[in-house]
Amino acid sequence: MRRYLIAWAAAFSLSFLFLANCGLAASREMVVLAPAETAIGRPFLVYISSADSLEDVVISWEGKQLTLEVERSGDISEAMVLLGTDVGSSRPGSRNIEVGALVDGRSVTVLKKITVADVEFPVQRLSLPEEMVTPPKEVLERIRREREESSRALATMSPVRKWTVPMVRPVPGAITSPYGFRRILNDKPRAPHRGVDYRAAVGDPVRAAADGLVLLSVDHYYAGQCIYLDHGNGVVSVYMHLSDRIVQEGDHVSAGDVIGLAGRSGRVTGPHLHFGVSLQGMMVDPEPLLEE
Repeated sequence: MRRYLIAWAAAFSLSFLFLANCGLAASREMVVLAPAETAIGRPFLVYISSADSLEDVVISWEGKQLTLEVERSGDISEAMVLLGTDVGSSRPGSRNIEVGALVDGRSVTVLKKITVADVEFPVQRLSLPEEMVTPPKEVLERIRREREESSRALATMSPVRKWTVPMVRPVPGAITSPYGFRRILNDKPRAPHRGVDYRAAVGDPVRAAADGLVLLSVDHYYAGQCIYLDHGNGVVSVYMHLSDRIVQEGDHVSAGDVIGLAGRSGRVTGPHLHFGVSLQGMMVDPEPLLEE
């Protein structure tokens, strides 16, 4: 698991050769490995380790703090977290990751500077029934309640990490609408696409991306029948427009379990699966996290 995560993180320009060159087992400090550069919507891994005991690890990013689970791998104490930025709210520029911890009882803080590059996402124009673009007044209160419900689920930051990478691809179909598309609905600008749409027929099985706990299994006005899974460390996956929900809130699932069936419920132009991944409330592009 640890060996694979390090190899995966290297694809995101993490300098993990440092571990081999300096001999981490002999180090008496906390090592924080993170990319120097990323881009809007891109997820990335931060890996924290020490040869000494590592406790009370707290990471700060984009105004949020998250306490990390520490594991022991041989002679090394380690913690890891997935972070990212959101096409809907993040801006390009430089910012810091701050990691604080007790290393062998000593308080240690490490700052890492990350440059977030801008991305020019394409424009997508869609034609939908007008009531799905400008909903009638009688459903506005329902939509407000559902947005609050979704926001609470996406803000979940349980301390125990259940995710691994690569995550399971929820359906095998091709991408029909990538992450980041700037949506024009019936000639009205709307929020950018904060997930990925995959081709799927009604009734196709939809699988859990990673081990987790079912936070929501509900029917929403826009998302249709949908499921939210908590994978720990602030990682939440979302599955929308289902025709059937097999799991219920409070259920524990394993990576690859069938949790529902694809469909065309909610605001859609045809059957497909909308899949999203939230990292501490930031909706990132899930594609880099998925198996080939």
